[in-house]
Amino acid sequence: MAYCARAARFKGLQGLVEIQQRCFHASPMTFAAAKVAMSKFDTAPMPYEKLQQNLAVVKKRLNRPMTLSEKVLYSHLDDPSGQDIERGVSYLRLRPDRVAMQDATAQMAMLQFISSGLPKVAVPSTIHCDHLIIAQVGGEKDLQTAKSTNKEVYEFLQSAGAKYGVGFWHPGSGIIHQIILENYAFPGLLMIGTDSHTPNGGGLGGLCIGVGGADAVDVMADIPWELKCPKVIGVHLKGKMTGWTSPKDVILKVADILTVKGGTGAIIEYHGPGVDNISCTGMGTICNMGAEIGATTSVFPFNKRMYDYLKATGRTDIGAAAEQNKNLLTPDDGAPYDELIEIDLSTLEPHVNGPFTPDLAHPISKLGANAKKAGWPLDIRVSLIGSCTNSSYEDMARVASIAKEAMKHGLKSKTPFNVTPGSEQVRATIERDGIAETLRQFGGTVLANACGPCIGQWDRKDVKKGEKNTIVNSYNRNFTGRNDANPATHAFVTSPEMVTALAISGTLDFNPLTDTLKGQDGKDFKLSDPFGPELPVKGFDPGVDTYQAPPKEGQALKVNVDPKSQRLQLLEPFDKWDGNDLENMTILIKVKGKCTTDHISAAGPWLKYRGHLDNISNNLFLTATNEENGEMNKVLNRKTGEWGAVPDVARAYKAAGIKWVAVGDENYGEGSSREHAALEPRHLGGRAIIVKSFARIHETNLKKQGLLPLTFANPSDYDKIKPTDKISIVGLKAFAPGKPLDCVITHENGSQETIKLNHSFNEQQIEWFKAGSALNRMKMLAAKK
Repeated sequence: MAYCARAARFKGLQGLVEIQQRCFHASPMTFAAAKVAMSKFDTAPMPYEKLQQNLAVVKKRLNRPMTLSEKVLYSHLDDPSGQDIERGVSYLRLRPDRVAMQDATAQMAMLQFISSGLPKVAVPSTIHCDHLIIAQVGGEKDLQTAKSTNKEVYEFLQSAGAKYGVGFWHPGSGIIHQIILENYAFPGLLMIGTDSHTPNGGGLGGLCIGVGGADAVDVMADIPWELKCPKVIGVHLKGKMTGWTSPKDVILKVADILTVKGGTGAIIEYHGPGVDNISCTGMGTICNMGAEIGATTSVFPFNKRMYDYLKATGRTDIGAAAEQNKNLLTPDDGAPYDELIEIDLSTLEPHVNGPFTPDLAHPISKLGANAKKAGWPLDIRVSLIGSCTNSSYEDMARVASIAKEAMKHGLKSKTPFNVTPGSEQVRATIERDGIAETLRQFGGTVLANACGPCIGQWDRKDVKKGEKNTIVNSYNRNFTGRNDANPATHAFVTSPEMVTALAISGTLDFNPLTDTLKGQDGKDFKLSDPFGPELPVKGFDPGVDTYQAPPKEGQALKVNVDPKSQRLQLLEPFDKWDGNDLENMTILIKVKGKCTTDHISAAGPWLKYRGHLDNISNNLFLTATNEENGEMNKVLNRKTGEWGAVPDVARAYKAAGIKWVAVGDENYGEGSSREHAALEPRHLGGRAIIVKSFARIHETNLKKQGLLPLTFANPSDYDKIKPTDKISIVGLKAFAPGKPLDCVITHENGSQETIKLNHSFNEQQIEWFKAGSALNRMKMLAAKK
């Protein structure tokens, strides 16, 4: 591409056309696609010409059929001719097309970008205000409360966006992933987003990958982004969905098959004749929840359903460009998958997954019996639909069809029924078409266009903390305490349609496929199959304009952070490695069982401190179970002999100059992409995290902050470590890719034993460790230029 651009300076516009066609082996029609902008908010052109050129290089090198995932990913390589490409082994250096950040993660990302000293972002980037709005009474009032409560943060993000060239979506605009799908996603896109459910964009054929803020800073700083070459798991879909079965049931079934860690290190690629039976937003639902199985991302091939959605959202030109580049956007016949799953949509039964983990699957026909056997509360206390996973027009229309039928028989929801529109566009359209009013008549409360209860932003008052209860929702994640901070809440995840049916019955022991309800007239009736249009017949109503474009020149603008602020705090660089081994480190906590990023750095009320590292560090490991006593947030201070809260003990160690480690179990750090779960232990004096296995995003986040994420070469060595032990990591002067490190365990009685610890560091990542963080390393390299 660089050669072509240079040559064009001497040959003029016609020369550019001729050279582009020769370099890219493209037709004049394909070249014309380069003149199409990536979105109505961007001047950057569609990247298909460059992607086709890169694909031709890689395809010649591999000399085999390629999966869709490989085509899109490898066509974004920084060096397609020289890059090592081996699934599960190579570290790919990539050039993503854009960056998206939600307000909770954007604070730290922008604080890090400010620390880099760079004048402007290098790729199209956006900030979306969706995480800080608490669900209390209803959409309008909750939004006004949020604007007042978070004024300082919103002003910081808005001004930082203006100064550094980042688009800003105001609070009330909608959930980041729905805004991306409606405005920015396109087939063949490579995007990184600072939220774990970024893969939602795979519903429109893009590879959209969740990352931490430090990764976003790399891309915004024009540094190639690094990703371990993912494996590819194929999901072959055949048959046709009918009745109560919905796209949500596909991913609930896949979660059942693969479990919460089965997709780690892999892209889930859907293909087969069943794909054409699923709407574009339905595909988005499936890709969105792929985060719950640890997948790098998920993706569908380009088809007519995507074209129709692009057209409905005002992007016919992008749809036409995609049609012209379909070879890039579909898998080759005979493409090799590392694992292949087959699902027959014709026989797929609706599922309800949970509680406490999104991979505990129950076909609806077995849910009641399973709940009774397990002793879960059958009585449903609250029903919730929407979220980034299931808030499309189609979702809302299908729910409204069920609600209307129930009301004809004199029935409404037996539970509080909370509705979260995914975007201002969806909200305005369902208001115009009467769907929102139907849901209100059914007993629903329409909340703000925001994440709300899905991420714990829910001011729930109907149960006390510790009270055992059941809720059902159409969200994506249901870890302990996730929705309402109550560890006794049994949260079940299912489709919006199934949530609605269960809300009418009020109990888990109800199957709308077979069971009847009693109408107000005393007669039994059976709910009809839900139905609703895929796209609004009258087109979308855009609603209120909530987007602020950055000015062309914003460098002169100021971004102020009050030194006394309790919400925002400028970052101080972490200390560099001193060149010595990490000897006789204290164990802060040995975690027993599941330890997600929610356990390490809770959300909910803590979201307000996402821009203040010291304040949010007071939530470190609050809900992780300490193996030593089986309790949460209670560890023994080895220096004083007193029990204390985990963050308090960590601070005491830091003040005394005591380096510490944490020890964990399988799939440590699964769940949200929040990098605070890596920043906090580093800030409070942690040096290494030793576990049986890591979730992908969290492992990278730890490396970025200068910590050592290490795994037991022999998983049973987890049992050798006691909370009273001292840990030494030796051999760091010879730290090298693929070479295990030695861990010397010194027991309380003075005896020692040595075990091996594996790592996945490459040479560049080892430099992050030595520099103290990836950001430190970036500044060092910039200073040399």
